[in-house]
Amino acid sequence: MNAIISASDLARDLAGARPPVLLDVRWQLTAAKAAGEPPFDGRRAYGAGHLPGAVYVDLDRELASAPGKAGRHPLPDLAHFGNAMRRAGVSAGTPVVVYDGGQGWAAARAWWLLRWTGHPDVRVLDGGLPSWEGELDTSVPAPAEGDFVPEPGAGLLDADAAAALARSGVLLDARAGERYRGEVEPIDPVAGHIPGALSAPTTENVGTDGRFLPAVELRARFEKLGVTEGARVGVYCGSGVSAAHEVLALAAAGIPAELYVGSWSEWSSDPDRPVAVGPDPR
Repeated sequence: MNAIISASDLARDLAGARPPVLLDVRWQLTAAKAAGEPPFDGRRAYGAGHLPGAVYVDLDRELASAPGKAGRHPLPDLAHFGNAMRRAGVSAGTPVVVYDGGQGWAAARAWWLLRWTGHPDVRVLDGGLPSWEGELDTSVPAPAEGDFVPEPGAGLLDADAAAALARSGVLLDARAGERYRGEVEPIDPVAGHIPGALSAPTTENVGTDGRFLPAVELRARFEKLGVTEGARVGVYCGSGVSAAHEVLALAAAGIPAELYVGSWSEWSSDPDRPVAVGPDPR
């Protein structure tokens, strides 16, 4: 099953006999607040217009726990996550399509969580809301309660496992190159990267239109980074959101990967963990 879906294919599926549940996960980093601008309000954006039938899901409150030692976006309490998904109408036997405002990070986080907890049929709308050419709706739907019960599976890394993978496999750092090199760090307490990790900015997985590169180009990109057949691959970022987008890109290229959810926000909060700087992975 392809992990992404085009807007035209989504329109076809919505008109079919087995329409997917739609989740609107619009979210942005609140860095704009530091510049005196109000933080992005995903719920307000949803209220101004969303795909017909879509239910809003709050990344900070429903796809993550409160920030702390485990990072800025730790895993959500699974009972709380399951309640949120059932409220949105998610059932184990019904396909799900997730979208956001176009960046793809938040939608990928929801995709990864649902896949990690056992949902068999989840896709991300390629290009997000801007790719949708149909009408938008402002009403709030009331879907029937779903039956999805999250059951965690494989594919999750903790800090120690990420450190080990950087030595034995391929650990990709999905942040911007300047953050990887330690030249700037606008959010977390320490600049740099996990020793042995390779710089692989998630922004390079998409074209200028915000849509994923073709699978053959994604495979070529990851091969250049050392992702060979059979290699174990892991990804981290600042807080486990943009890294989910890279895991999604790897999936679109046919490459399974694991996610270090705590990511740099957890790693850098522990003074005993080593930090590398500069372009060299070590």
